[in-house]
Amino acid sequence: MGKSAGFEAMAMAARDAAGVLAPFKLARRNPSATDVVIKILYCGICHSDLHQIRNGWGITIFPVVPGHEITGVVEQLGSSVSRFTLGDRVAVGCLVSSCHDCHSCNEGLENYCPKLVWTYNSHLPDGSHTMGGFSTAIVVDESFVIKVPAKLPLDTAAPLLCAGITVYSPMKHFGMAEAGRSFGVVGLGGLGHMAVKFGKAFGMKVTVISTSPKKEREARELLGVDDFLVSTDKEQMAAAAMSIDYIIDTVSAKHALEPLLALLKVNGKMVLVGAPDAPLQIAPITLLAGRRMIAGSLIGGIKETQEMMDFCGEHNVTAIVEQITMGSVNEAMERLAKSDVKYRFVIDMRKSESEMQRPHHCDQEFVSA
Repeated sequence: MGKSAGFEAMAMAARDAAGVLAPFKLARRNPSATDVVIKILYCGICHSDLHQIRNGWGITIFPVVPGHEITGVVEQLGSSVSRFTLGDRVAVGCLVSSCHDCHSCNEGLENYCPKLVWTYNSHLPDGSHTMGGFSTAIVVDESFVIKVPAKLPLDTAAPLLCAGITVYSPMKHFGMAEAGRSFGVVGLGGLGHMAVKFGKAFGMKVTVISTSPKKEREARELLGVDDFLVSTDKEQMAAAAMSIDYIIDTVSAKHALEPLLALLKVNGKMVLVGAPDAPLQIAPITLLAGRRMIAGSLIGGIKETQEMMDFCGEHNVTAIVEQITMGSVNEAMERLAKSDVKYRFVIDMRKSESEMQRPHHCDQEFVSA
């Protein structure tokens, strides 16, 4: 059981694997000396939110309040907070705690800490259950809070906290951000459109690789890609063999990797950031024949997330979003399941409070970050 209740926040929670989100009264903890209380203004909807509310991975702790693409303003400060002042524009991503003592934490890679605590559906060291950004407020240790540059709108900046850092981190770590190089993006959804935007901002020649020919027009006209390949068109794929330096694969469904690897030049790199449920297979010769590399990556650490946010502020990189309120969040989840969004739903919390006024009471054990 967690610690005693602090203050109430309104939220939307799923109570079982049916995944229906309904109003919920949430007890947030009182801020400790190093905590920041954030009034949430916007929260993006990630595909993992859909998995979690429906217990798609078999790990959901109900009731669950999803949301880890959070932007808002500082409303209250702990006595020892030094990095923020009241009214600051801030953000919170996928993590709210880590051990601060392991090799990963010491390297600024809290996202790989064995004791990391997710923003929701996780437990803090004191046993309290974390609840996410589908709510009016959140309390987070200042070391896990990101500053949002003044140039970035808070609504279109929200998806940067997951979709953005998920593609930015491997692009930087694996040296896939060199101007003039060719860069392939597999899948044109929430992650894919951010990879395209970063690729263009880095000065690369960007190719979208998709199973859907219908996406070519939006890829070229809306996102300004340089080329488009239909992955099911064998002639197109054969003609593009060994023409791309780097590929980032954002697809979360099972798919063939070998046709994608064949697009890579000698010494080419491909990084997976999607997480299909089923194992993926490759023939080793596909890698050996071109000294190609395949790797994976999971979000990013706090320092790198701040670096990404600052880069976005300097280069005006934001997500393309569809704003909704909590009143339509269940409809949005159904649409998300059908990939019917360009390219990220973002909840406007300011317009949603009246839609969360008939809450069920939260059991006291669910005192949250």
